[in-house]
Amino acid sequence: MPLTDAQCRKAAPGEKDYKLADSGGLYLFVTKKGFKSWRLKYRFAGKEKRLIFGPYPEVSLIEARDRRDDARRLLRDDKDPGVEATKKRAASAASAGSTFEKLARAWHQASLAKWSEHQGKLVLRALVRDVFPEIGALPIAEVTAPMMINLLRKIERRGAIETAKRIRTYCSAVFCFGISEGVAETDPAAIVGKALKPNPPKKKQPAFTDLDQARGVLIKSEEDTAQPLTLLASRLLALTAARPGIVRTALWSEFEGIDWHAPGAAAPDALWRVPASRMKLELDRKGEDAFEHVMPLSRQAVEALHAVRRLSGRIKLLFPSTRRSIDPMSENAIGYMYNRIGFRGRHVPHGWRAAFSTIMNEWAREHGREGDRAVIDLMLAHVPKGLSSSEAAYNRSQHMARRRELAQIWADMLMEGLAPANDLVDGRVDRLINAGLRPSR
Repeated sequence: MPLTDAQCRKAAPGEKDYKLADSGGLYLFVTKKGFKSWRLKYRFAGKEKRLIFGPYPEVSLIEARDRRDDARRLLRDDKDPGVEATKKRAASAASAGSTFEKLARAWHQASLAKWSEHQGKLVLRALVRDVFPEIGALPIAEVTAPMMINLLRKIERRGAIETAKRIRTYCSAVFCFGISEGVAETDPAAIVGKALKPNPPKKKQPAFTDLDQARGVLIKSEEDTAQPLTLLASRLLALTAARPGIVRTALWSEFEGIDWHAPGAAAPDALWRVPASRMKLELDRKGEDAFEHVMPLSRQAVEALHAVRRLSGRIKLLFPSTRRSIDPMSENAIGYMYNRIGFRGRHVPHGWRAAFSTIMNEWAREHGREGDRAVIDLMLAHVPKGLSSSEAAYNRSQHMARRRELAQIWADMLMEGLAPANDLVDGRVDRLINAGLRPSR
């Protein structure tokens, strides 16, 4: 029989929690401490679920029945009352500014100062693509660990294991931001970290680790009909063994110790200072100056930069896109050139790092300089786990002189017999003009 208000009022606590059934799945739940609340048991998509309407007597028997009837109408329309209730709470939270998306955007805005423009765009793009559609509209305090793992599993199922890990890191930072703002109490993204799939073993990038073969890549590519900026980007990439993404997005403001008005002048202190925000680092290290990557530049690298300066010295980027000078060169430009001239599957742009490491470590062994191995790792910007910012700064300054020596040794071996960098520009002005670029004066 349906409940009466008198039964609800007189329901006393017992030794255990118990239920008083009304009708249509509605019942009054009474705890052993005497707290009473209205609940609805229902089935949706073959699963038994529960919806809480609120405490009695704040929510009266009549009001509880009205809410039950509303829920049953939703079920008839093939809608889950629990999901609809969450959406309703989300809408209320949105007006108060405490949804996950609003907090995530606030966190992103607060973090922009320590990231590069490119990094900021990548982070926001990942959140918009993978996170906001799933939990963006929910109040941040209601996002649970099961919700987070469900979101991350979807990313893993498309094979993006590393992306899932990065997004977990972003979400964890958002929850911590929410805690500091007083609108969240826990970080469910931190809890699920160990439940994610491990990264698959990394495949080795195809690379020539024999000096003559490596030099052959430069010789053959510089005979190609590619744009001069592509050829010069390839040469600078080989000389510095930097990551390809760092080279193609390089800015003129990152170079020091070079007199741009005196192309033939010596530059013994030339440096390329890449901010931490542009390096491949954990997110929390991208704002620390100690983790910037400082590369001493060889004479041949400076020569290449002067040649690049003739082409793009008027704009911020060394290697702009041929379509829009505010965008960097395509990430595939150098790789496509290598494929076209016969090195597909044998040597890729990233392969210069393996070439440098292997050839220079062999050179060090042959010359009794086994201690150079750690210096070579520093030149490749390898950051050991657990390295503090003070250790990173100390290691960089301690080995700078030797790094400069090794950079010059590598350049002398690699560039032997190759044409001067200016030759990659001279005689190609017509092609530049056709591509929409104008050499700088």
